[in-house]
Amino acid sequence: MQLHFLGTGAGMPSKERNTSALMVKLLDEISEMWLFDCGEATQHQILHTSLKPRKVSKIFITHLHGDHIFGLPGFLSSRSFQGGDEPLTIFGPAGLQQWIEQTFSLSKTHLTYPLHFVEVQEGIVYEDDCFTVYAKELRHVVPCYGYRIEQKDLPGELLIEKAKDLGVPKGPLLGQLKRGHDVVLDNGDVIQAKDVVAPAKKGFTLTILGDTKYCEEAVQLSMGADIIVHEATFDGTTTDLAANYGHATNVEAAKVAQQAGAQYLLLNHLSARFLPQDLPPFLAEAQETFPQTFLTSDQAIYSWQNNTLL
Repeated sequence: MQLHFLGTGAGMPSKERNTSALMVKLLDEISEMWLFDCGEATQHQILHTSLKPRKVSKIFITHLHGDHIFGLPGFLSSRSFQGGDEPLTIFGPAGLQQWIEQTFSLSKTHLTYPLHFVEVQEGIVYEDDCFTVYAKELRHVVPCYGYRIEQKDLPGELLIEKAKDLGVPKGPLLGQLKRGHDVVLDNGDVIQAKDVVAPAKKGFTLTILGDTKYCEEAVQLSMGADIIVHEATFDGTTTDLAANYGHATNVEAAKVAQQAGAQYLLLNHLSARFLPQDLPPFLAEAQETFPQTFLTSDQAIYSWQNNTLL
């Protein structure tokens, strides 16, 4: 799994940061990419990468503020021009479908692929054989959701040498064992899968929070997460101002990660008021509360390998 940050700014684009967009690359897991939020000029940000819009199968929108959705019509249209013909599903708050459909109707936009909408409510919003996605409403000035992506446990590794020692020949029997099925050898011996397959590996948990002030809901959605992506529009000197605007500070984001028992925290959605020279102390302030905190930037890529963020 990889996280590719296409936009890490707040409110409006700046020279250093575009508006919100995060591509979650699940190519190794399910050969798909999921886009979280799609601020203005997201498709332009993609032009500077090797990302293929046609590989995006799902888009999750946290809320309907412009810096999180104004790139959607252009992205969806360009996906058609770039050969996308596979269905795409958009998850988001009430009103999102109406806005997209009216925009396309008035602009006479035609898509070459089926577009589906899921109106998000709290609870499970998506589930397949590999992943479960939960949503919970946060505390912003408009309805806004955070998403928790849980990868289901992965099958344990087949202990091939141990299976061979027990007399299992090369071929389909090994595959049956890996899938958890006991097998019978030609000599009548029964080989149990549990004896030659390592325990299942725990999947990763990724929490992506939309705009929100510090709240218990954010902690709940983040419990035990491997990675939390949390907004940090303000710093520790402006806590009251942050709350008034429905936003969080870097320190409050770190507090959420600490209380949730998370492994890593990625600070996102930074105000343009923070200049490059302000960022080292901004990060250090958060790390005082939660040491495993990192500061995102546009086009930054993080990889999840062997339970470690790289």
